[in-house]
Amino acid sequence: MMVVLAVGAFVSVSFGQATIEGRVTLPKGRSAPVVNQRYEIVTRGGVLSTNPPVAVVYLSGRFEPGAATPAVRIIQKDLTFLPSLLPIQVGTRVEFPNLDDTYHNIFSFSPPKRFDLGRYRAEEVPVPSVLFDMPGLVTLRCDIHEHMRALILVLATPHFVVTDAEGRFRLTGLPAGRFTLTAWINSKTTQEFPVDLRDGVTHEINFPEGLR
Repeated sequence: MMVVLAVGAFVSVSFGQATIEGRVTLPKGRSAPVVNQRYEIVTRGGVLSTNPPVAVVYLSGRFEPGAATPAVRIIQKDLTFLPSLLPIQVGTRVEFPNLDDTYHNIFSFSPPKRFDLGRYRAEEVPVPSVLFDMPGLVTLRCDIHEHMRALILVLATPHFVVTDAEGRFRLTGLPAGRFTLTAWINSKTTQEFPVDLRDGVTHEINFPEGLR
């Protein structure tokens, strides 16, 4: 059975919890090879984004309280942050292990979380970490290596995913109800759709470039 949505997408009936899948039309990036999913953070006119471009797709609304979120990691290896773009839920602790044979000093001046971990080497115990307790975009830098940069997108939702390089995404295990689906493309651009999710239904939603 096929049902037409008001936003022009379609849904196919299945069993289980709600699912959203689709594609975000991504802006063109600079020509650069992707090695082991290493995305560079670039700035154009004050706009931060990944190169090659990817997006973070997430569901916003009211959700039942969940379990505490486990700690996640951004590693420092070969003078690079991996991953360079990390979406997390509010209340998540991020660890920053140093896997290089040199010092690093990770800091942020971003309003959602300002911190400075100081200089440390690979043998630092415990691994330096930060608890991110406010939503927003946090830019990471290294005081020693100026080219190093990463982004942490702190979200007030447990439902999010990073697209692949073609803009494809899939969110599963979603609750039924009315929510907003958002695609974060860069620090200045997001695209939104209202969604009415039904249990056991897979919704297909595609984000055209420039829709706001």
